[in-house]
Amino acid sequence: MRRIIEKIEGEAKLNFSFNKSVIDFVEIDFFTTRGIEKILQNRHALDALVINPRVCGICGHAQLMATVKALESCYDDIKITKRAEITRELTLNFEIIQNHFKWFYLTVMPMMGYKQYLLKATYPSRLMAKSIAVIGGQYPHTSYAIVGGVVSDIGVMDLIKIESYIDETLKFFENNLVYGDTEKFLECENSSELLKKGGDLPYLINQIKDSKLLEIGKSYDRFIAFGDNSYFKSGKSDKTRLNKKIYIDKVNEFSNNKSYAKNVQYNGRYYEVGPLSRAMIKKTPLIKDVHRRYGDSMLSRVLARVCEIPQLLNHSKKLLKKLDLSEPAYIEPSIDISNITS
Repeated sequence: MRRIIEKIEGEAKLNFSFNKSVIDFVEIDFFTTRGIEKILQNRHALDALVINPRVCGICGHAQLMATVKALESCYDDIKITKRAEITRELTLNFEIIQNHFKWFYLTVMPMMGYKQYLLKATYPSRLMAKSIAVIGGQYPHTSYAIVGGVVSDIGVMDLIKIESYIDETLKFFENNLVYGDTEKFLECENSSELLKKGGDLPYLINQIKDSKLLEIGKSYDRFIAFGDNSYFKSGKSDKTRLNKKIYIDKVNEFSNNKSYAKNVQYNGRYYEVGPLSRAMIKKTPLIKDVHRRYGDSMLSRVLARVCEIPQLLNHSKKLLKKLDLSEPAYIEPSIDISNITS
């Protein structure tokens, strides 16, 4: 059985394999490629800061951060101020948050039979996009992060404005997704207790439960996260066995004759990345509990992704308090990147 999906950047084909009328494996084939690797050939290194984010209209900011870190890794002694680090982390948090809201209300809820709540998706997403724009000047495809720091020069009033956007988004979460205080939600360690609450999230979870879908969507039950910051840590987890040491030279990517997308393995094995992986490595109590009950199922992934919203909102408020505007936002590298060779 084959099916074309379009809720991505581009199109893909899903090839389903069945075992006794139940899907037991899916292969994904991508028909097209952006070809960014070829576009970047023979161009100035800094061009990547403008080109790479445009590989995707959903996660362009993450592409910018990955690009600037890759370029900075070319230096032995690059200096980045704490102000620049925090600013970058804030805007990346905001992009993740707004994507999670849209994913929940525009993809998962309709998939379970609910109508598509456009306003519920766009209202908090708009607040997060505004927060990014205060710092980066525009969204999407802001190019405010450069080698050596950031080019934005925000002031105290900007911080007050961003904090108000965060508070408004937290209020939306409490009034719509969980009908309660986010702090108490994050302190919850028992997924059964969550089902007793009101809100769009418990309603959805109960719908998954009533539809007998608690066990679907399972994969290899292996998780990995390479990126880290002041909140998330890198590492890998095989079921519940955590190893904080990972090595980039163990990553292997290879092409196949069915798809333009490359397969990626770590040490010869497939791993899952994303919110569930980050939660398993961080040992988030609520996600540990739902994983213990239902493994790496669809339910675990839904809950892990939604949990990140209040986690990152609350952490972003703490980051704002640590932001020292007296620090320089940018320190010019001692060597022009054009003069650096691999």
